[in-house]
Amino acid sequence: MLKYVPGMTSVVMEEIPDRVTLAVDISNCRGQCVGCHSPFLKEDIGEPLTEEVISGLVRANFGVDCFLLLGEGRDPEALLRLAGHIRSLGLAPALYSGRSEVEDAVWSAFDYVKVGPYIPECGPLDNPATNQRLYRALLPGETPPEDAPTLSRSGRTFLDITARFWRRGIDPNR
Repeated sequence: MLKYVPGMTSVVMEEIPDRVTLAVDISNCRGQCVGCHSPFLKEDIGEPLTEEVISGLVRANFGVDCFLLLGEGRDPEALLRLAGHIRSLGLAPALYSGRSEVEDAVWSAFDYVKVGPYIPECGPLDNPATNQRLYRALLPGETPPEDAPTLSRSGRTFLDITARFWRRGIDPNR
């Protein structure tokens, strides 16, 4: 079972580019990020996140087209099952993982995957020196822009869209 913190659930526009995203914080975080902005999420807190809860949140937040799980919790089977439910509602499933690598099943289940622990000296996604990466799965038949950084996982191709967070005027190839 995954747990989420209802009071931290919100609709956001900046987490996933070009998406109106319902972001849900997941507790029982496995990450060990130095300078974690929400260390209380390492604890077993919150309420169970179920298919019914997700459906209710989506109904209550008309217009969202993406559902972002901020964290993975400690139940990989529930994580994958909930991603499937999110997809069945017509939303793009997204995951922010603090791990450097995630399993093939995660790449199969999510359309957006952020990997990499937060490292203070590297900064967050909006810093060109970041170690973190946000990937978007290419749609069937979609070809990536020439010289665009891609990643192949679990039979899918993902485009590295991290540079979309960087301020204009900064060379993303630096």
